[in-house]
Amino acid sequence: MPMGPEERQAWLDQVSEEIIDPGRPIVDPHHHLWPDTRGVLAPYLLNDLWRDTQSGHHVVDTVFMECGASYLEEGPVHLRPTGETEFVAAQARRSRDQGKAEISGIIGHVDLMLDEVLIREALSAHEEAGEGLFRGIRHGGAHDPDKVLRWGDATPLPDLYERPEFRRGVRLLGSLGYTYDTWHYHFQNQAFVDLARAVPDTLLVLDHFGSPVGVGPWADRRDEVFETWQRDMLALAACENVVVKIGGLAMPPNGFGWHSRVTPATSDELVTAQRDYYDRTIECFGPDRCMFESNFPVDRMSISYHVYWNAMKKISAAFSEDDKDLLFQGTARRVYRV
Repeated sequence: MPMGPEERQAWLDQVSEEIIDPGRPIVDPHHHLWPDTRGVLAPYLLNDLWRDTQSGHHVVDTVFMECGASYLEEGPVHLRPTGETEFVAAQARRSRDQGKAEISGIIGHVDLMLDEVLIREALSAHEEAGEGLFRGIRHGGAHDPDKVLRWGDATPLPDLYERPEFRRGVRLLGSLGYTYDTWHYHFQNQAFVDLARAVPDTLLVLDHFGSPVGVGPWADRRDEVFETWQRDMLALAACENVVVKIGGLAMPPNGFGWHSRVTPATSDELVTAQRDYYDRTIECFGPDRCMFESNFPVDRMSISYHVYWNAMKKISAAFSEDDKDLLFQGTARRVYRV
């Protein structure tokens, strides 16, 4: 049975850790907000975000990532996602000057398969709704063709990245100064490499490492998946228009199973299980093209917010201060103009 909000919090509270390096400024470049219930996830609004960001680490700014919340119910279909931007802008307004984390950037959604005129109209509407915070678009490519992962698709199109009209939309974003975010599964990484090569003038942000999968046909094949994943990430790193958000590996399809345990994961467990993904990505891309991300509240199914950031501080402990600053805030500030 899904946990209710109080039960989930009690479950997370079983793991409490001393905060490492509590004064380090952090920009969290990937979190969601939604006013409704999402399956096993409760509503998540500004006060919920603050409960997490105020749990010990010095989170200064955040960037909201589209999640299909609060779309307009009427009007032209291509403009309905602007309701989400308007909703988040109101939350961001409330977050200012409170001595807590401020929502300082918004990534919305536009269907990049649309005609250029409609895309431009939608982007303009997002700009107006975003009150100066709108930074770009996520039109995810995640597609599970056999529906074996028990997780969502971001698109019904298995070949989204390859479609000429989609690539035209991604190019348009770059020409207008917007970023393009996406998420997909590891077996789609090569298609994303091809997309990155085709749109060299658009800044592409890959979420969640390209989501290495550890369930369904990939259960008990973690070493094999890692080898395929790191080969593709090395190819992707050669595309200078790509940056990577490193986090988001505590979701059920990643296969670590923490969401179904009696207790949530500790930072040491996260480091032991996932360090190779972080080390390899930072090695390939460099700290100036990587940024730590919480992916909350989705990863909250498995870990606490303070636990995640403790793990990132353990993973980066041997890095220089300049590199740490890039990973925890500098890259995010540059990419999202925070």
